Amino acid sequence: MTHYNLTHLEKLESEAIFVLREVAAQFERPCLLFSGGKDSIVLAHLSKKAFYPANIPYPFLHIDTGHNFPETLEYRDAYVKKLNAQLIVGLVQNSINKGRVKEETGKYASRNYLQTTTLLDTITEHKFDCAIGGGRRDEEKSRAKERFFSHRNEFGQWDPKNQRPELWDIYNGRKNVGEHFRVFPLSNWTEMDVWQYILKESIDIPQIYFSHKRRCLIRDGVILAYSDYLNLDDEEEQNIKIMTVRCRTVGDMTCTGLATSSAHTVEEIVKEVAQLRSSERGSRADDKRSETAMEDRKKEGYF
Repeated sequence: MTHYNLTHLEKLESEAIFVLREVAAQFERPCLLFSGGKDSIVLAHLSKKAFYPANIPYPFLHIDTGHNFPETLEYRDAYVKKLNAQLIVGLVQNSINKGRVKEETGKYASRNYLQTTTLLDTITEHKFDCAIGGGRRDEEKSRAKERFFSHRNEFGQWDPKNQRPELWDIYNGRKNVGEHFRVFPLSNWTEMDVWQYILKESIDIPQIYFSHKRRCLIRDGVILAYSDYLNLDDEEEQNIKIMTVRCRTVGDMTCTGLATSSAHTVEEIVKEVAQLRSSERGSRADDKRSETAMEDRKKEGYF
């Protein structure tokens, strides 16, 4: 792939669109993992560019824990409608009802870990052979081990030692029956790249990414949004307070850490991100369960 006097963002855009078109060419039933978070929004925007004026040739898939931020779900539905795309929702609650997974209990209970089973079941149900995700190598150390085309075996599991080489922008999507791929077109992007691209393209994003006042509590150094989904002890109940915060990354409300911020515009977010020295997932409570929490989940079939 040759780049002709392109800016940094134009090179990243060109690379991502090339990967998306490779997905459409190599796979029969791909889908795009769409949560209403900024990375999946950028992927949706790139998908529109990649196949315009035709409609996006794959459905969007959201694994809904039932404990999502309401603002994100409202945005998800509105944006999918705007793009005239198909949305498939896999519900963790259905997996619980069927006995496929067991609801966690206790103070640190979260449905975030339960998403893996729902994701793999939904992939099997719809016979998807590729799931496009917004993972970036700068997010977390296990993400850095991913290729653009990430092979999953017949059980949906990932083996970081068995990744295929990707020399000269050649991607190998060959697989056996029952296997599938996860594809990450934003692999080489950083958090700053994503925000600068959102600014450049004037992409609408959920209001939760901007500074706002919210009832919060601090648990083990992580700022969490107060909700009925949290199991609070007496001390936490007494320490709920109004804080001015925003999301850097969006997931289940039980584990998504918020950041104190005064950024009310995308321009202000770009300036804020330029000064940050902590990783974007550094405040995710689900990543703090162990040193290898993310990698362990990915091996089991997580995003």
